[in-house]
Amino acid sequence: MSRPFLDRRVAVAPMMDWTDRHCRYFLRGFSPDLLLYTEMVTASAILRGDREKLLEYSSEEHPVALQLGGCEPDYLAASARYSEEWGYDEINLNCGCPSDKVQKGSFGACLMNEPDLVADCVAAMSEAVDLPVTVKMRIGTLRSNRSDLDEAVQRFDEADYDKLCDFMVAVRGAGADCVIVHARKAVLGNWPPADNREIPPLRYDVVRRLKEDFPDMPVVLNGGLKKADQSLDALEWADGVMLGREAYHRPMVLGEIFAALDGDRGYKPLSVAEHLERLADYAEREMTKGERLPAITRHLLGLLSHAPGSREYRRLLSEGARERGAGPELIRQAASVSQHT
Repeated sequence: MSRPFLDRRVAVAPMMDWTDRHCRYFLRGFSPDLLLYTEMVTASAILRGDREKLLEYSSEEHPVALQLGGCEPDYLAASARYSEEWGYDEINLNCGCPSDKVQKGSFGACLMNEPDLVADCVAAMSEAVDLPVTVKMRIGTLRSNRSDLDEAVQRFDEADYDKLCDFMVAVRGAGADCVIVHARKAVLGNWPPADNREIPPLRYDVVRRLKEDFPDMPVVLNGGLKKADQSLDALEWADGVMLGREAYHRPMVLGEIFAALDGDRGYKPLSVAEHLERLADYAEREMTKGERLPAITRHLLGLLSHAPGSREYRRLLSEGARERGAGPELIRQAASVSQHT
């Protein structure tokens, strides 16, 4: 089946409590080609919960992918159908999150150890929708109760790579359109999320080898990408790059990447003031529907990071948004602060 084309060169990772619809609207201002992902939504929540609230987004967010969590093929297929009806551009299966909550549900990174089950899930979703179905994954997993944990976290041997290839063969055979590979092992068990993001070493070489061995499968690199030149180097061999925390805390990096990629095609990033004027208009629209200003402004705090005046800018938005009567003009005021620094 021919799936719709999506530009996968640059994406922002799904991040719980961060990449909500307000964040995605803000990030869309960096490029019409930036591929955005929702926070993970469990399939069971879509089937049993407030579907409208869970799936809501604005048309300006396209292209936007929905990330699903779960391990039951039937639930995932049904959720994918609802997602297609809502107009999402891609369905992504979470096989990389190592949080305790996800582990208790037996999905996320746990699924790296269940390639046949993941294949069943991917196949069910692929048969249910005409959208691209993708998998976000790790390069491997290990348990935190291992006696050799410190050594195992650092090691990636041929047995690890063989297991990774088995997973890749399974999802490719099931019809996955792309894999997004976080280039770290995931430590399962009683391990803090922050440690899982920092201690297992990044192994871009493993992801590159995977792409070389599976040249027909689109591979997007994720994990630790912080600078534009890093992303551009990765795009020499990967089909795309996915930035996470850096894109949230220093979103201007997205403009730097697209300026390098599309500058000769006339790409011109918005200024800080232009971004904030766009968000002020958005806030005005959202607040008439009952949204609170801090829910929007919290995503804008990194826009002026590493620049003179950033402390005053953050203080104005974070404290001012909580004051009684605060409205969209606060965002325009923040734009004025940025222009005088």
